[in-house]
Amino acid sequence: MKPTLVVLAAGMGSRYGGLKQVDPVGPSGEAILDYSVFDAIRGGFGKVVFIIRRDFEDEFKEKVGRKYEGMVDVGYAYQDLNDLPAPFVFPEGRTKPWGTAHATRAARDIVKEPFAVINADDFYGRDAMAKLGAYLSAVDPGSLHFAMVGYRLGLTLSDNGSVARGICKVSPEGKLQSVSEMTKLVRCADVANNLEDPENPVQVPLDARVSMNCWGFTPRLFVELEDRFTKFLAARGTEMKSEWYIPFVVDELIKEGKADCTVLPTDSSWFGVTYREDKPYVMAQIAKLVDAGEYPANLLAR
Repeated sequence: MKPTLVVLAAGMGSRYGGLKQVDPVGPSGEAILDYSVFDAIRGGFGKVVFIIRRDFEDEFKEKVGRKYEGMVDVGYAYQDLNDLPAPFVFPEGRTKPWGTAHATRAARDIVKEPFAVINADDFYGRDAMAKLGAYLSAVDPGSLHFAMVGYRLGLTLSDNGSVARGICKVSPEGKLQSVSEMTKLVRCADVANNLEDPENPVQVPLDARVSMNCWGFTPRLFVELEDRFTKFLAARGTEMKSEWYIPFVVDELIKEGKADCTVLPTDSSWFGVTYREDKPYVMAQIAKLVDAGEYPANLLAR
């Protein structure tokens, strides 16, 4: 059974307006997402499921989904603000959903095989998809054996401002032990400084492994998500800005001894347009990969 790639795209219609997060960055007009799908296909994935919102369904299917028809099976799941376990209802006054764990939960009825989860607007690289594809093709679908691609912090920083990263603690056996969120990381010579408290910056080595929301799961995750979402809503569901992220769930499962998570190290660079000024850099890096033969100049040519 080939694994499925789950792409979190529900936020693509809001950050810059429309679907501008699929702006071209490749030499033939490719978007970042196109490279992730291309890498997943050659990494052994058999299906792509996009998590989207209903309000831009038609536009997304026309501008994005139809490009992959004939290349890979394509499915859709919908992050609905009112898709909540009973007896909960969406709180009046809240305007957005609850984060990446909530978005992933939307795929529970259509994904029955091991799957990867990525962001739609991040460039993860061929090595990441190859390692996830190999891991998920061999994992026991009934287990709680998960995986995460771990990037080197120094290869994920922006020159245009601070970034938030999940700093990983990894055991000697290569298992994820914990993820610590640091929200204001900037490069400073040969280290990164976390400036959440400017008076007391925390130094982090540039070769520290970080989570970039590039995960591998079995379908058993959905059972855990349902149970934990119910508990989350009971505790924090009425808060206007509460968030429920994938690392929170994985961290809980590891600490409870219910799951383990293998860190798949990669030395690939992660690209993302955190700031508008990052786009020229992303385009230049992709051009280098094309020139080196890593990708064809026309990625989606039939």
